[in-house]
Parts: sequence; structure tokens; C-alpha cells
Amino acid sequence: MKHRLLLGALAFLFVSVPLTTRAEGTVDRDLQTRPKSSLAFGGMERSFVVRAPVNRASDTQRVPLVIVLHGGGGNAANVEQMTGFTEKARQEGFIVAYPEGTGRLQRALLTWNAGHCCGYAMQQRVDDVGFIRALIDELVRTYPVDPSRIYATGMSNGGMMAHRLGIELSDRLAAIAPVVATVFGDEKKPAQPVSALMINGMLDRNVPHQGGPPGGRGANAWDDSPTRPALEQAKFWASVNGCKEHPLEDADDRRTRWSYACPSGRAVELVLLNDNGHAWPGGQRGSRRGDEPSSALNATDAIWEFFEAHGK
Repeated sequence: MKHRLLLGALAFLFVSVPLTTRAEGTVDRDLQTRPKSSLAFGGMERSFVVRAPVNRASDTQRVPLVIVLHGGGGNAANVEQMTGFTEKARQEGFIVAYPEGTGRLQRALLTWNAGHCCGYAMQQRVDDVGFIRALIDELVRTYPVDPSRIYATGMSNGGMMAHRLGIELSDRLAAIAPVVATVFGDEKKPAQPVSALMINGMLDRNVPHQGGPPGGRGANAWDDSPTRPALEQAKFWASVNGCKEHPLEDADDRRTRWSYACPSGRAVELVLLNDNGHAWPGGQRGSRRGDEPSSALNATDAIWEFFEAHGK
């Protein structure tokens, strides 16, 4: 019965289809874009969208690559609109890629196999880590990507996938930034250090900051593993990066920030926003019924500032 409920539940899982959708292939003033592309991997055609700076396509001008992962039930257009990362890429001159997960409907209700979540990708044990590794190889071959400045961020199920990528692609990623995501306590330590910034909300019912069973309309898309408290994410990555055990805590009436003292070139931070539910802070709602994003922090700005400061 639980699995029969998954398809319906995923329509409301974490991120629904966007209110409006940017047309594929839209060209910003100084970005070169392509219609949605595909990459053959694992017996499937995997889709992704790329936005890249114009006039930087040379080996002497390598630029960062930011991989942005949609939430469960979302897609590339949805997370592009929600986060505003394309505009950030236009302003700052980096490449942003929006890969898409998998689902029974191929173009809708897409999820990532983050281990304990979510839906189709989890049930089918889709090799999303392998897909993202292959995608990175393709983008490095096709675009002027700086291999020492490759990053991953994501929303909810996409944030959980960012954790998994940080662990299993620690040889490729310099930093990760999961948003309204979680760990489960059984993660293996990666082979190499990876800096991490995490952002969670105190009003989040889908991924409760205090840990425990997931909630919201997409709860049936998980397995039976409870989530860990939000700060456990930071503790995990602090251990990975050789940081001191106890973080510095800084709080005001809008948020609490924990930051760890880490070896040079590494950083681990977690921000818990008092007024954020299951939403991308400073961005757009994922749907009309989605939670209102916090105005206390622009997650896209904060994430890019963190990424820019931490290379491999």
C-alpha cells in the first residue's frame, strides 16, 4: 500500500511544478544557453540544462561550475526559477547546470536516489551519483570548467543528493550546500575533505529541523529511516574536514548560525532560519501551496559567496 501511494504523494513532495516556466533555450544578455540536453547513462537518456557565460570559452579562462539539483517532484525549470541561480551566474560569470532526476512519467515527478529518499529513483536504485560524475566529465569537456571549482547544491531531495555527491564525489567537488535537507546517521566518510554550507528552516514540516520522521504530503516517498537533527549535518562534515568539535554559535531574532574552526581552505557552516519552512530562502515558492520563503537570507547569494571562497 505504501508504494502505491508514492506516485500521488510525489505530486506534492517538496517541490511541485512551477507557477510559470521559463522557455527552454531562453538567452540572457550575456549567457549562452542551449535547449534541454541529454546524456546517455545507465541505459537511459538523462536530461540537463546548462547556462554558461558568453565570451569565456577558452582554455585560459576557466570558470566555476555550480550544479543545482531540484527537489522531489521538481525539474530543471522549476529549480532554475525558484533559486534564481541563472541570474547569479549571469552576474558573476560562472556556469550553472540543472540536471534532472528520474520518474515513471519521465518528464514529471522526478526524484533523486539519495539513499533513504526519494520515490522512484530510490526504489529503482538509480545510479544518480554515476550520472552526475558523467555529467561533470561532459561539462568539463564541453565548457571551460575549472576542475578545482566544481560545486553542488540542491533543495530538499536535491539537498540530500548534494550530501551524497559530496561523499561519493569528493574527488570532484570542492564544496556542497544542501538546503532544507538532512542526513540519516549512516553516511560513510568521503575520501577527501569537502567544505559544506547547510541551510534549514525551523518551520519546515517536511524535513523537521529537530529530526524524526519526515512530514508533509511527500512523507510516503521516503523509506522508514528517520531524519537526524539539522545540526548533525554540520557535525558530520566538521568531522570529515578535520574541524574542531564544538562550533561557534551566533544567534539573533531571525536565525542561528553555527560555524566550525577548520583547517585552512576548509569550512563548515549551518544556518537555521526562524521563519523558513520547506522553501528556498530568498527565492520563489515552489508552488501556490508551497511554503513562503524566508526573507532573512538569500540562499543563492549566501551559497555563491561560500562557494567562491572555497576551491579544491
